[in-house]
Parts: sequence; C-alpha cells; structure tokens
Amino acid sequence: QVHLVESGGGLVQPGGSLRLSCAAFGFRLDSYSIGWFRQAPGKEREGVSCISSSDNNTYYVDSVKGRFTISRDNGKSTVYLQMTRLKPEDTAVYYCARLSVCQSVGETLVVVSEDDYWGQGTQVTVAS
Repeated sequence: QVHLVESGGGLVQPGGSLRLSCAAFGFRLDSYSIGWFRQAPGKEREGVSCISSSDNNTYYVDSVKGRFTISRDNGKSTVYLQMTRLKPEDTAVYYCARLSVCQSVGETLVVVSEDDYWGQGTQVTVAS
C-alpha cells in the first residue's frame, strides 16, 4: 500500500534547526518527484520545496530559499527537509507527497500532488 510517513517535527526557538523525514512505503521512491508542503492554522496548504525524480533538481518557495534544503536517499526510501534559521512564520504542519509536477516557473514554485490523500504530517512550532 502506497503511503508516506512524516516525522521530525517539534518545538524549536527562532533561529534553530530541525530535520524532517518523509519515509516512503509501497512504491519506488526514485520513480517519483517528492514535495514538502505546509499548512498553518487558518491558511491554505502551500508548497515549500520539491526534489525531482529525473535529475534531483531542487526547488523552493521564496520564503525558505537559503534556509531549507531538500534531499533524498533512495536507498533508505526517505526524503529529508533540513530547516535552518527557523522563524515563527514557519510554524505549521508539514506534509510530504508524491508529485506529478515539480518545477519552478520563473521564481514561483509549482508543485502538484500525484495522490488524493495526505498523511498525518508533522507539527513544527517555532516559538521562544
């Protein structure tokens, strides 16, 4: 059964770091682009970053460029999101997903989920 499990969230002070993990089950990770999304209370879910399947190109939303790094370890069927210099506005539930689209159009991140379901996500809270 295809599913993704997010982990690694927590409470961190502004300026701190976290590494999120996205473990893949039921499919070959190297066959898919994978993206990270986040949803803050009262806001729409937004794409944060993605990594392509074909060439491991990475893309980011403007607000996290230079602070977040996405990577993948196909041998471990896991995608990571290293988050540094965290800000209170990064507080959200973070989700990962298989993607049908992972690209940047100009400076705009464009990500489209392949699947209709979302996992439970992992909560990231940035606060003093």
